[in-house]
Amino acid sequence: MHDIVGGPQPTAVRVAGRSNFTGQDSIAAMFGSISVMDNPLTATPSMNSTLVGRAQGIYAMSSQEKELSLLMTLTYAFTTGPYSGSTFSVVGRNPVMKEVREMPVVGGTGKFRLARGYCLARTYSMTQMEAVIGYNVTLLHY
Repeated sequence: MHDIVGGPQPTAVRVAGRSNFTGQDSIAAMFGSISVMDNPLTATPSMNSTLVGRAQGIYAMSSQEKELSLLMTLTYAFTTGPYSGSTFSVVGRNPVMKEVREMPVVGGTGKFRLARGYCLARTYSMTQMEAVIGYNVTLLHY
């Protein structure tokens, strides 16, 4: 997944944030910020690899101190391949600076109807403008 927050064509846009913060802590300054995303899902970490779907949803900066964490609600929608038209949804806490983050899969549609499971997220690369995150997903579905 490619989360692009800057440049001419961002895929994640901040829609709410703090305006009254006066401290020096950059994590505390982001607390309460909410972003909406429509991120490309590619077959490999390369942006030039095959587009297989979109990761659409919302994430909110949910930590006030030390550890940067997000509350994420995302739907992974597949647009090509054997899972085209199917989705699964992830809702949970994402402590983004940890090497591996585990989040629950809470449902799905199409071939993933009634899905339950988990995903393991790993950051492949991160800059101020873009993060590339890999997801290893284990699903049980109907």
